[in-house]
Amino acid sequence: MEAEMLEVQSLPPYVEPFLQLSQEYFSEASHQLVKAALRVAVEKLDGMTRYDGTPLVLHSVGTATIVMCEIGLGRNSVISTLLHDVVRLELMDLNRIGRHYGEQCIGILKGLCNISDVDTKAAEDQVDNFRELIVSYSSDPRVILIKLADRLEVMRSLDMFPEEKRQKKSWESLNLYAQIAHKLGLYSIKSELEDISLKYLESEDYNYIRRRLEDTAAEREVFIKGFVRPIEEKMRQQKFKYHLKSRTKSIYSIWRKMKRMHIGFDEVYDLFAIRIVIDCPREQEKAFCWAVYSIVTDFYTPNPDRMRDWISIPKSNGYESLHTTVVTPEGRWVEIQIRTERMDEVAERGVAAHWRYKGVKGDGMGTEEWFSRIRELIEATENQPRADKFNVKLSSGEIFVFTPNGDLRKLNEGATVLDFAFDIHSNLGASCTGGKVNHRNVSFKEQLKNGDIVEILTSKSQKPKADWLNIVTTSKARNKIKAYLREEQAKAASLGREELERKLKNWKLPVTIDDAVTMLCKYYKLKTGTELYGQIAQQKIVIGDIKEILTRLLSNDLPEEERPVKTSVSAKPLGGADDALVIDESLSNIEYKLAKCCNPIYGDEVFGFTTINSGITIHRHDCPNALRLREKYPYRILPARWQKEVVPGSFRATVRVQADDVPGLVNKIAEVINRDLKINIRSMSLNSAGGILSGLINIEVTSTQVVDTVVYKLMKLKGVQKVYRVNN
Repeated sequence: MEAEMLEVQSLPPYVEPFLQLSQEYFSEASHQLVKAALRVAVEKLDGMTRYDGTPLVLHSVGTATIVMCEIGLGRNSVISTLLHDVVRLELMDLNRIGRHYGEQCIGILKGLCNISDVDTKAAEDQVDNFRELIVSYSSDPRVILIKLADRLEVMRSLDMFPEEKRQKKSWESLNLYAQIAHKLGLYSIKSELEDISLKYLESEDYNYIRRRLEDTAAEREVFIKGFVRPIEEKMRQQKFKYHLKSRTKSIYSIWRKMKRMHIGFDEVYDLFAIRIVIDCPREQEKAFCWAVYSIVTDFYTPNPDRMRDWISIPKSNGYESLHTTVVTPEGRWVEIQIRTERMDEVAERGVAAHWRYKGVKGDGMGTEEWFSRIRELIEATENQPRADKFNVKLSSGEIFVFTPNGDLRKLNEGATVLDFAFDIHSNLGASCTGGKVNHRNVSFKEQLKNGDIVEILTSKSQKPKADWLNIVTTSKARNKIKAYLREEQAKAASLGREELERKLKNWKLPVTIDDAVTMLCKYYKLKTGTELYGQIAQQKIVIGDIKEILTRLLSNDLPEEERPVKTSVSAKPLGGADDALVIDESLSNIEYKLAKCCNPIYGDEVFGFTTINSGITIHRHDCPNALRLREKYPYRILPARWQKEVVPGSFRATVRVQADDVPGLVNKIAEVINRDLKINIRSMSLNSAGGILSGLINIEVTSTQVVDTVVYKLMKLKGVQKVYRVNN
């Protein structure tokens, strides 16, 4: 090493506590490297201060302490943390650091600098994109863990920042960093970030809940002692080694529950959880946890709906625990968490502890070793993104690209320049002729990569073409192109219809335009009138031939083989079985759909209505439009019926509910439909006004009989005044 790296110089006294911790956590060789990095940081950042006038290097030291002690990372992570600000402020060359501390430190520092460059000024609707971009920039999971530690140190020191900075960093911490911590299983960091953020974003609510928790602390302590006494006595009798923890629900979690459920502090029943941590051999963990569960339920009744078995199937971030909620004889609900010492450390330290327990040593070099194990796993598995192997990336198969103005857009992996153009605006996509990716001219077929800066080139003469559907990968672009092509088809159809109408008037044949279209569609085996009109406009059907065909059809003068075959038309309802609906047997190969104005379902009395462009539409007899259709277009009405022998699929139905606005009624309504009747709720929108609860519930049913059952069951609930089916 160069002389300045090894030169022994006195370090300021305020870093002594950190050095003592480093000596405890690492071997002597590793400790000396950490000490050398600290010396570089102190020297390079000398004279720089934070908002309160304290040395800037204290931020690096504080963050490194969290990385080492609270997250449990190793030497390279701590060194990189100490040197992050030195590199970010361009006070020292990365390659020079690499010569002294190794390539791993260079990789970590590059990742940290990438995240520091991400601009989080985005609007709230882009928060998911920025959260995932931060993860996608971090091919090494240590980068994300260090960044979380960095943000936690900032939040713990937030009082020193100006008000505007406090608000910005609190919003970022709540919406970006806390959610990443949750994904990685760092629940203590997640909760602390959320609580500190709430303190500055909603200070009145935060202080109210904090005071109420302090006021009720003594009462909770007395209750907990009485609650656990019989459990502890039996566990001691059965020779369990264990210890108990009581965890009060975080202020943010309480606040969120109060807001979500519109309840007061006193109505939050699960203010705390009791954690039973067992000390036992790993091969006996599951048996011991279930044995303790059995002891708990010997004294208290469990709620089966609140049972969570993350021992048999751990969470993706490695979290393992057995959760249950029990009720005391006095009617008080208590959450119980049962886990082992190993599981508890995984829960506290997330992915770091999870991988350490995969067979890696727990000494100072353990962290480096478990990253080596991860790399081996990556190299052994092909065709899968690196971050997916250790469950760090929030979602797979996505990329993040920027507009020239710096706006961030999320697209599917494999998306093209044309996809990007349609994602910005449909008009931009429709006129796209190519683009510039990172200032390089490319075709609109060019596939985009993570972090690309994309500019779209357009031309007024450009129009979408059918082969564009083979270029785009996103549903938005595909739908826009199809819509444009349909619009063009409709324009051509309009021209074709006008020509056909004009010719029919000239020919003076005894047939209406609608009847002529029906006859010609059957003759040419076309599904819709739109297809017929389009082919006339494109001269695929010669207009002169139509006169002869209609004349012969009207005089029944066509050869037998050319006459339309009389068959039945079968309709397939949304998600339903084939051949559930039979329409007038004189028609065949005609498109149909269920009318949105009345939303018919299996069991309704229905009829068919022949449209010009969309085939046949199925309406209920009591449809709001039924009377008008029958009076104005009687010749386009077709008989239709449901087949009794066919098992229907699922239909969407809507019921309107009106009830007294009493606590818990919404949950009871949902339970009746979803749990008791086993019916899927598509959406539920209930609003309260003047003591009355009213709104719509969209459900999936198989027939009208099921809807009647829903109405009957809901009417039996106390407080429900009216329940009835609506058209849509």
